[in-house]
Amino acid sequence: MGRMTGKVALISGGAEGIGGVLGRMIVAEGGSAMLADVQLDKAKALAAELGSNADAVALDVRSLEQWEAAVAATVARFGKLTSLCNIAGISEPGNTVDVDLDSWHRHIDINLNGTFYGCRAALSALADAGEPATIVNVGSMLAHRANPIMAAYCASKAAVTHLTKTVALDCAARGLNVRANTVHPGAIRTPMYDRYLNAGGATPEEIEVAMASAHPMGRVGTAEEVAQAIIFLSCDDSSFTSGTDLNVDGASAIRS
Repeated sequence: MGRMTGKVALISGGAEGIGGVLGRMIVAEGGSAMLADVQLDKAKALAAELGSNADAVALDVRSLEQWEAAVAATVARFGKLTSLCNIAGISEPGNTVDVDLDSWHRHIDINLNGTFYGCRAALSALADAGEPATIVNVGSMLAHRANPIMAAYCASKAAVTHLTKTVALDCAARGLNVRANTVHPGAIRTPMYDRYLNAGGATPEEIEVAMASAHPMGRVGTAEEVAQAIIFLSCDDSSFTSGTDLNVDGASAIRS
């Protein structure tokens, strides 16, 4: 029996990267996965590959209405919702003075508001599942250790961290059988990471070395390593864990 047997997860950003790997892992662990993404064709293709325990739905996380529709679609398709995985996000550079204001607002809209809307839309369905349910939000090592050229990203992910803690406390105070936790990745090999490698200013090899050196373990992480942490927080193995931060960052957040 897999760790996610009987669980039903709604995954934002489920078409590729960490979300896509997580969808594969949830199905492999006996659960069902609704892959929600603005890249609907990619999400549908992956769901078809994963079989009858996966499906796809369009989701722009900036829209509460689309979130509500995605939750409803998940319950209609699989009968319940037990796991919300907020993974969709963006990362663009810019310091406080120079960050493009449109970029600032995109970070807040996608990384923070999108996560908040997901929690807001899903909580009733999670509580109604009648069994242990979970929310896992994706933060970042930069939520703990700020970077001067990543103002919008750092701010949005730090806010997600405390949003998650308020959700955890709210659920506990109301007696809901819903836990909420945050996973904080370091640099991870995903399409987002590939865009940084090819952003220019240095060769991809030089950028890779710089990224790896930010982690005391001396390397960049994999999407599978982050997905494993999300699985742990989404399954019953972590049944007494709520409101916590789980770093998957090669010790980056605590480096001297």
